[in-house]
Amino acid sequence: MTTTEARMYYEADADLEAIRNKRIAIIGYGSQGHAHALNLRDSGLNVTVGLHETSASRERSREEGLAVASVREAAEAADIIMVLIPDTEHKKVYEESIQPVMRPGKTLMFAHGFSIHYGQIQPPEGVDVLMVAPKSPGHIMRHLYTQGQGVPALFAVGQDASGTGERTALAYAKGLGCTRAGALRTTFAEETETDLFGEQAVLCGGVTALIKTGFETLVEAGYQPELAYFECMNEMKLIVDLMYQGGLNYMRYSVSDTAEYGDYVSGPRLIDDHVRQEMRAVLRDVQDGSFARRWIEENEQGRPNFERMREADRNHQIEQVGARLRAMMSWIGPEAAPQKQEANPV
Repeated sequence: MTTTEARMYYEADADLEAIRNKRIAIIGYGSQGHAHALNLRDSGLNVTVGLHETSASRERSREEGLAVASVREAAEAADIIMVLIPDTEHKKVYEESIQPVMRPGKTLMFAHGFSIHYGQIQPPEGVDVLMVAPKSPGHIMRHLYTQGQGVPALFAVGQDASGTGERTALAYAKGLGCTRAGALRTTFAEETETDLFGEQAVLCGGVTALIKTGFETLVEAGYQPELAYFECMNEMKLIVDLMYQGGLNYMRYSVSDTAEYGDYVSGPRLIDDHVRQEMRAVLRDVQDGSFARRWIEENEQGRPNFERMREADRNHQIEQVGARLRAMMSWIGPEAAPQKQEANPV
């Protein structure tokens, strides 16, 4: 597979003046939307938040000093339109409120390439199609920005009608604070496929399955569920923090020699050639669009399988045990996951 040559871009590579006089519409005000809008506003840029008339986020965004308009009004007035609503809502919202007001010279932006890569949105000729994808949840990006720091980002130029797409994308990334940490150029295809694979095989699917299976193995063998929770869930953060700070070598330096030896001899027994083959199968599903088609169909059918799986995992024993233990550890700021609301994403 051909990919772009890796290069990181930093503060000196980006110029806010490229978008200083542009009107920017942020469509959505969720995790990413609020962070984009506030960071760009605090970088001195002209931001309007586009929300449905019944959106519960209208009051919150106004309280934070932002201009608010309907999605169509914001998109029509904007030079740059950044779509920051759930992927599953992109096609509907784009076709109803954004496509009718698209015209040559505008810039259409995304923070994830799903809708462009899998053809859910097909922008017209004459507009720039760009992506700036911060590699962080929005609230962390916002917090670090206020501390004078930033999170890394990926950026891509999918359609460069103006010839200045890269300059616009880098300026936008700088407005978010991302060029403080570095922006890596990629493509819509590469970002989408690696992001979906990483989520499924490692970051979400792989890690949660590993944690739950380890917990279940200990409990089934007669060990206390509380002890199993500490070993398989609580200590995961400690290990990941070490890897985040200094890589695998620093983690292994920090743990005991016994733990390091166990890493070398037992890790490959678990993550073996069978798992590697399954990972390749997951990647093929992402690359050929099979996963995207299943997810789109699941949403069109009202999410019956998704909701069933979500409910089953919400009630898993590790969640019940963990909630009790975390309630006694106030210093970690324990959080209970609220019910997600998808009915009114913008």
